[in-house]
Amino acid sequence: MARIRNMMASVAFVAMLVFSVPLVAGFFGTLHPAFDSFAHFRVHLAVLMALCALPLLATSFRLQAATALLFAVAAFATTSNALPVTRLWPVQAAYEAKPGDQTAIYPGDQKIYHLLQMNLRFDNPTPEKVLPLIGRTQPDVITLDEVSEMWEAKLGLLASDYPYRILCPYPNGVFGVALLSRRPFAAGTQPRCDGRGAMAIATVDFGQTSVDVAAVHLTWPWPRNQSRQIGGLSQEFASLGETAIMAGDCNAVPWSAAVRRVADLGKLTVGPSPGPTWLYDKLPDFLRFTGLPIDQVFSKGAVLIHSVSRLEDTGSDHLPVMVEFSLRPEEKKPVDDRETATASVTRNGNTRS
Repeated sequence: MARIRNMMASVAFVAMLVFSVPLVAGFFGTLHPAFDSFAHFRVHLAVLMALCALPLLATSFRLQAATALLFAVAAFATTSNALPVTRLWPVQAAYEAKPGDQTAIYPGDQKIYHLLQMNLRFDNPTPEKVLPLIGRTQPDVITLDEVSEMWEAKLGLLASDYPYRILCPYPNGVFGVALLSRRPFAAGTQPRCDGRGAMAIATVDFGQTSVDVAAVHLTWPWPRNQSRQIGGLSQEFASLGETAIMAGDCNAVPWSAAVRRVADLGKLTVGPSPGPTWLYDKLPDFLRFTGLPIDQVFSKGAVLIHSVSRLEDTGSDHLPVMVEFSLRPEEKKPVDDRETATASVTRNGNTRS
């Protein structure tokens, strides 16, 4: 019996070491995209390593197990902002408007706007679920990924509600992006696509403030060419105006080097994650918690994000994401009493009546 226990402890110790290697490698994603690929599975690796370490606390490997357990907890903590179960504080504001509430007002008379992000899936088996969801939630703007030829005609049915739009086809006819808006594009501006249909940008008029809204779809991480694609889109990210919001399927988790790189290139802030948005389509939905949070929202300038939440399944391997945000009012320059007094004095020192 003792021999069996020792053998099981040795197996658990080896497994713990095996999981620790990719877990550690994931923290060096800036050195090479291959390391960053491991970062996407940081939560899974940390949990598996912790499960291996726990029984080892009662063996001769207790010191190594305690160290591994501490590291696993620390690694898991670095993902806490992307996992709702570990978020113990409100996101930027305590107020949360209900989807579709177009009259919601944030304290301070700031109107709440809605952006709906959806990866449609190019071969969605239940496309009839998509349009009703849009009809119920009535977002102000919509960012779409995997807009295949099948979807172009279906999106045409939304033309009356969303007359302002741009569709950017991908060379393979499958992974295009689109941006639809109820609100007009700002006067004197033209929506645009990047050269390969991975990004759509439009300046949307929200009344007193114009906002650059962008839809983006990145390809898979290493060994695919996600890193090279981000480099190719660097000018597009940098071209976003001082006030902007961007959403899309980044195929990268919020804590990855890839997402941080996109944020740095656009001088953007990564928004709060609603949790896992993608799950391998062959797995049952009750395993959603094991999925990956790869649909991201970025913002800067006057955009204030209040909440980001997942909506019901529409047949894609991604869940739709609803973003509620407001626009900070422009700050008025305070009046300087000294400047006013100076302006009332003539050059010869006599005050005007």
